Amino acid sequence: MDFATIMVLAVIGTGIVWLVDIKKWKPGREARAEALRASGASADDVEKASKEPVLVEYCRSFFPIILIVLLLRSFIVEPFRIPSGSMMPTLVVGDFILVNKFTYGLRLPVTDQKIVEMGAPKRGDIVVFRFPKDPSVDYIKRVVGLPGDRVAYRNKELFINGERIAANALGQYKSLNTGLPVPGVEEFRETLGDNKHHILIEVNRRNISGQMIVPEGHYFVMGDNRDNSNDSRFWGTVPEENLVGRAFFIWMNLNFDDWSLKWDRIGSSLE
Repeated sequence: MDFATIMVLAVIGTGIVWLVDIKKWKPGREARAEALRASGASADDVEKASKEPVLVEYCRSFFPIILIVLLLRSFIVEPFRIPSGSMMPTLVVGDFILVNKFTYGLRLPVTDQKIVEMGAPKRGDIVVFRFPKDPSVDYIKRVVGLPGDRVAYRNKELFINGERIAANALGQYKSLNTGLPVPGVEEFRETLGDNKHHILIEVNRRNISGQMIVPEGHYFVMGDNRDNSNDSRFWGTVPEENLVGRAFFIWMNLNFDDWSLKWDRIGSSLE
């Protein structure tokens, strides 16, 4: 059972308890309290008779909070944590990001049925999606190929519809943790449409080559850490219905190994 399902059940459960109290239990409590008051009972007895049960009090308090969280998370923005280095150097382990949930259309929670069309991914977007091989797992990659594109990857270079994608060499990649150059890892600035971003290439790593035409309603995605990413080169394309949203902001970075923060990454927008 995923988080969205739990939230929906919590909204339904707390809402039902609160509604039943308003329609049935509360009038009974008020009637008993009024009867005690008319009989000359003490103020304490009257207050006890009219007091909400603990369950009702909690449901009344939490229902609007849970509902607001559910609506925000389902239709506006959802937080995610980066668990791997497949999107380095753009995203690193420990980054906490925000994902725009309405960019590609509004979907109902749990069922993921699209109810409002808003737009489609653009080449270069960083997207979160449900992994086609296991929809219970969320992945994050960059959109490289759009429906109908012919995508090829050979000699560690990307080609779209026969055109080589520009990637300017920036030199040896320097580790964010130590600031020292990482042997055998080169950094490049790649341009996908209007999007400019950095990618990593391991020059001595075995080359992965191949090409495919992206089916209609699907997207070809790749990680920015090109030689350390499990992406469309290995398992195929992402169906449109698997899209969760577009990543746009890093709101925190926390390393759980030593509980350290990378302050310079907090508040960074993504491209």
